[in-house]
Amino acid sequence: MKLTDVKTLARGVIVNTYEFPFSVSRFCPGPALFTLITLNPSTPGSKCTRPAEKLPAAQVRARRPLAPNPGTAGAAAPPPAPAPAQRHRPEVCCGSVAGLAARLQRQFAVRARGGAGPCGRAVFLAFGLGLGLIEEKQAEGRRAVSACQEIQAIFTQKNKLLPGPLDTRRWQGFRLEEYLIGQSIGKGCSAAVYEATMPVLPQNLEVVKSIRPLPGGGPDVIPREEEPASQAPAFPLAIKMMWNISAGSSSEAIFSTMSQELVPASRAALAGEYGAVTYRRFKGGPKQLAPHPNIIRVFRAFTSSVPLLPGALVDYPDVLPPRLHPEGLGHGRTLFLVMKNYPYTLRQYLCENTPSPRLATVMVLQLLEAVDHLVQQGVAHRDLKSDNILVELDADGCPWLVITDFGCCLADERTGLQLPFTSWYVDRGGNGCLMAPEVSTACPGPKAVIDYSKADAWAVGTLAYEIFGLSNPFYGQGRAHLESRSYQEAQLPALPESVPLEARQLVRSLLQREASKRPSARVAANVLHLSLWGEHTLALKNLKLDKMISWLLQQSAATLLADRLTEKSCVETKMKMLFLANLEYEALCQAALLLYSWRAAP
Repeated sequence: MKLTDVKTLARGVIVNTYEFPFSVSRFCPGPALFTLITLNPSTPGSKCTRPAEKLPAAQVRARRPLAPNPGTAGAAAPPPAPAPAQRHRPEVCCGSVAGLAARLQRQFAVRARGGAGPCGRAVFLAFGLGLGLIEEKQAEGRRAVSACQEIQAIFTQKNKLLPGPLDTRRWQGFRLEEYLIGQSIGKGCSAAVYEATMPVLPQNLEVVKSIRPLPGGGPDVIPREEEPASQAPAFPLAIKMMWNISAGSSSEAIFSTMSQELVPASRAALAGEYGAVTYRRFKGGPKQLAPHPNIIRVFRAFTSSVPLLPGALVDYPDVLPPRLHPEGLGHGRTLFLVMKNYPYTLRQYLCENTPSPRLATVMVLQLLEAVDHLVQQGVAHRDLKSDNILVELDADGCPWLVITDFGCCLADERTGLQLPFTSWYVDRGGNGCLMAPEVSTACPGPKAVIDYSKADAWAVGTLAYEIFGLSNPFYGQGRAHLESRSYQEAQLPALPESVPLEARQLVRSLLQREASKRPSARVAANVLHLSLWGEHTLALKNLKLDKMISWLLQQSAATLLADRLTEKSCVETKMKMLFLANLEYEALCQAALLLYSWRAAP
């Protein structure tokens, strides 16, 4: 039954129904339905003495009495309010579908027991009709939720990561001597990274094409005479050697002190001689992060003696052990992490390339998907920056982003994302410039707690400036430099007009000072998904649930077909699969509401 049928069938009763196709808040899981029921004085036999007011939808408010519109041109002054016993005010039934249905059912039962006159019978009929409509909308909402869950289940299975290069060699790769180590890839404040390979890796292993041939020299470097330059092996792996200044030389102490680095490590990565034994002894230690395509995978983690690697005496002599450098302060043993070798960091990629606005939007979307996964796992990275994001290119040259370096992360089983901030000695994270306002302005106290649930999403908002071709406003010095502790939202620089409206508005939303006003990483990712792939659906003036579900089913079929037809899915296909694997009805509705509000704004 259509909503307009209520007015024609319920003679003597005016039923104004205002329908919002999406959930208004997280506490209203189904479509919100607001029903206004008013007696019609023009009906013969009606005892109503006050004319029915035709109110616009803007005046219907949840759980508030209706008020006359003072700004209506030419409207007569309202008559004095009659006594409470004789006043006939319109009744507003509002809230979620389930709550409204329950209220109508109670009133329906009361009227059925007490009987009613002609006017009462009309109201009785209106309640019955309204109840039928509500139950119909409730069933429609349940069908939408069920469809989202079924789509999510299908793509959750499809999104399983491919086996790693060392998965077929379960008991190998836990000793440094098994690897051939090449040149330095880079170094940070706590580690150095080198290219590496295993001599008997499978020949069909995907390799990184941008690696340079190895020069000779050093006990852990391939001698040039053993492998001609023309046939130099590729280095698909990267080994991260941590600098051990204070952890001691025992494997148990090293694993305990550097446990945050092990958050993205799989169980197989810790199955070595020391890892499986020592890591399980810790109580209340860091969480083990479930794999995600936009988050680094650690294939192996083990301890070993510190070797003299190429460039060590020049790049980091002070952290070497005394046996390698007389003035070194490091211990003789440290932690090694084996990962995939990526050709660029995000900073390097942006220095050499200028992505188009659409491509840049897809890059920001990848970071939001990764951050959402971290939040769902109860982990905060706390050190997001362009140097800690790795990049590889697909067959079409589209960048795929991967978050790395979890040395500053918050991944405590006991506290989750709520960090007790009892003193200034509590570590708040790594990158002070890109620290969210609720973190940088926090003051310690007996009951003080820092909420990191939206801190990483705020950092993604700052990185969006770099991805869209501008300098990060929270870096540098001078007038243009902003500080997270004190900036105002009006000071944020405008993104170029070539950037899509939805992306510009989303970046500003992510950078709001109050965390409660920011969208979550899931909702923010859905905004970009809808903006990128759902433009035709969003263009509909009256978007209904059935149209949204039809679009989701079409996207599911097209994505499955595209994934099957190509050996290696392109970046956009992978992002669609992630979107459908994380599909939630409520978060999708919130994202659609945000998009509609931004497009409707002048």
